[in-house]
Amino acid sequence: MPTVIVRDREPFERAFKRFKKSCEKAGLMSDIKKHQHFEKPSERKKRKLNAAKRRTRKIMMMER
Repeated sequence: MPTVIVRDREPFERAFKRFKKSCEKAGLMSDIKKHQHFEKPSERKKRKLNAAKRRTRKIMMMER
């Protein structure tokens, strides 16, 4: 769980921005979005296969 210590005379907005950034670095937001709805195992497999294809295609394009 990311934590942020609020400094003396620091505005709330700045502390909140640091908290959001630490949540992004920890991967919390992507994890929450991923668990918002149930994903069937077949859909998960298809999504991971498509991501692997995109990665492979990107690597092949960079090698050219």
